[in-house]
Amino acid sequence: MASVLRTPEQLAQLLRQRRKGLGLTQAELAARIGLSQKRMSALERQPELLSLRQLLDLAALLDMQLMIDGERAAAKAPAPSSTATKPTKW
Repeated sequence: MASVLRTPEQLAQLLRQRRKGLGLTQAELAARIGLSQKRMSALERQPELLSLRQLLDLAALLDMQLMIDGERAAAKAPAPSSTATKPTKW
């Protein structure tokens, strides 16, 4: 079942529901990903603290996939101009 997430709170709820649905405690999931139960609890409360690596690892352990869909954003984006621009420096 696909879920569209737009806020960290929605991610927190999804991760918590999935963990509980699989019958895992925070301590059990934390041990599988190499974190403490305290850290797992904090990440469930504040998922914006997750690194991308942690999010991908959690998704794999919870048998979930992370999908990013740019179709909607692309439909709203302005057409590229014909003039060349300098690349953005990060």
